[in-house]
Amino acid sequence: MANWDLFREMDALRREIDEAFRGFGMSQFQRPTFFPGLGTGDFPRINLSEDEHNLYVEALVPGLTPQDLDLNILHGALTLSGERKENGTDHRTWHRRERGNDRFLRTIELPTPVDVAKVDAEYHNGILTVTLPKAEEAKPKKIAVKIN
Repeated sequence: MANWDLFREMDALRREIDEAFRGFGMSQFQRPTFFPGLGTGDFPRINLSEDEHNLYVEALVPGLTPQDLDLNILHGALTLSGERKENGTDHRTWHRRERGNDRFLRTIELPTPVDVAKVDAEYHNGILTVTLPKAEEAKPKKIAVKIN
């Protein structure tokens, strides 16, 4: 059974409330694309799913290479960071710029403990897929019922 941590739950609730009120009263387009130094940014967009044996994180990171990305796991959270660099377009006059070029950091709290030694990450066509095997203590255990 996983340990329940009141402070972790309160911190997660605080972040959800902050996210709900971020940009309240401001236009959606006034928000910056990247939040350097913060783990609550909207980039990259992710999907987090699980099955009996693994957690799966799929992150949309178009225009980046695996060398531009950095993954870390610490205290039950996966941190994805990196930098989207300029591609020699400094001489242009921009009329609209919705894709940012800057450093980013995204922290994803993992719902169950994982076996860090067996984590695998693959990058294909702008999608980073991270497979996080669940730790043995986090996997469901089948209990046989005996008849007396």
